[in-house]
Amino acid sequence: MAALRALSARLASLAPAASGAERAAALGWAARGYTSPPRVPLVPEIMPSMEELLRGSGEDEDDAVRNVNAEVSILPRVVNKYGHSYGLGKRKAAVARAWLRPGDGKIEVNGVPASEYFATTTGGFKAAKPFAVTATSGQFDVLCKVKGGGTTGQAEAVSLAISRAIQHYDPPKRVALKVYNLLTRDNREVERKKPGKAKARKSFQWVKR
Repeated sequence: MAALRALSARLASLAPAASGAERAAALGWAARGYTSPPRVPLVPEIMPSMEELLRGSGEDEDDAVRNVNAEVSILPRVVNKYGHSYGLGKRKAAVARAWLRPGDGKIEVNGVPASEYFATTTGGFKAAKPFAVTATSGQFDVLCKVKGGGTTGQAEAVSLAISRAIQHYDPPKRVALKVYNLLTRDNREVERKKPGKAKARKSFQWVKR
């Protein structure tokens, strides 16, 4: 009771703007034996590991859904009898096929080095990004055949094909590729023009007379 009276006197000395919820909380702390609000550490002393966070408590459906979404399945290794892996990539109207083998980092697209085949530096960066993400630059040679589409579509198709070839050659690299979203086929395409419209959705200027 002494603690309750002390905290009540402290509340009375506070500004009258204190809300009823704050007074109720303070009285609850006093009932538990606290003379002042308990201090709660911002960071717990023992943080759970990443595996425990992904695993969850298992007591509700949210944990089960999170577990399914958080898991990254590691697929079996897929190579031919020569130890080469294959990947297929598509973007817009472009289709790319890539063959991966151990080497010193050469990337050829239709028989031409990727840095020369793509007119812009962005295309070359996109083709080499899977190696930068997986820390395998200079470890593989790539022979790629691509057809259809324009420069951007072909560059992104080559990037997807190389990413899938790396995944087939070294399945644990799938985790890094998934984090950077390099294994997802981008299915966006130009919307077709509609009759009576200037473009897919753009209308002609309206004229009264």
